[in-house]
Amino acid sequence: MTRRQIDKDDAERYERAAQWWVRLDAGALSASELRAFRAWLASDQRNEAAFEEACDLWGAWERAPKALLAAAYVAASAPASWQRRVRPTVALAAACLALALSYDSLWLMWRADFHTATGELRTVTLPDGSRAHMNADTALALDYGGDRRRLSLLSGEAWFEVEPDPSRPFVVEAAGAEVAARGTAFDIATDRTRTEVTVTEHAVEVTGAGAPLRLEVGRQTAFGPGLAAVEPYDVDPERVTAWRRGRLYFKDKPLGDVIAALGRYHRGFVLVTSRAIKDRRVTGVFHTDRPLEALRAIEKSLGLKSTWLTDYLILLRS
Repeated sequence: MTRRQIDKDDAERYERAAQWWVRLDAGALSASELRAFRAWLASDQRNEAAFEEACDLWGAWERAPKALLAAAYVAASAPASWQRRVRPTVALAAACLALALSYDSLWLMWRADFHTATGELRTVTLPDGSRAHMNADTALALDYGGDRRRLSLLSGEAWFEVEPDPSRPFVVEAAGAEVAARGTAFDIATDRTRTEVTVTEHAVEVTGAGAPLRLEVGRQTAFGPGLAAVEPYDVDPERVTAWRRGRLYFKDKPLGDVIAALGRYHRGFVLVTSRAIKDRRVTGVFHTDRPLEALRAIEKSLGLKSTWLTDYLILLRS
């Protein structure tokens, strides 16, 4: 079999895997079609591998329209000899993905009083003189008045410098929990799976995420959907808040978390082909103004491979 025929077979296999995944996700298969799907899987181990890769990839992209993501997946998985032919498809898929995912951002912007764009940092002075230092891609809602000093961190990360006022606790809600302080400084970072609270001065109280916790300076706790706040543990506050100085520090962090953090500074999509790759550990210091350079360094250090169809759509694989 020629190399050209192998390339063609691989491309067709990825395309077929994408088609089956979209149809299964829609729940539209008849009994005969299900039998055909099982037969296709059983006919070649490479078919099963291609389908598992598709499932792993799309499990982390629940917000995206599946047909559009399938187009991106097929194009990005095509052998090198096919890349030039599929590049227009990839560009279109990337544009459609950006449009689809932007709806969440528009909804957050509508709810937020303050927000930052990709790569943008912003400091907001609040009505009481406290300050919120917002990381990139962050949304913050304000609820001040009377004896209230309340904010909601809708997404992203912010470091808060709180003006003392014993009569009015300063409360930030994030992911269903509340962080209360009267005069201190602390950082909150939240996404769909995990929220971290770090104290850089004095102490805060965390409630609504399991048993109430008092968090002292230099300590961090974390919680998430179905996971109560863990017992406080030691961290370096300077490293946690290094994003304010244009640096990101990672120590034994899962690659999936690292890519999510870099994503705040990069207008584009990095698709990881398997959960096993996402769980690979990363240690390093990276510049927030050079996210693609950081991605190349990580790829090299972990021995991974990538397909750069554009700077806005990158596939990372083993």
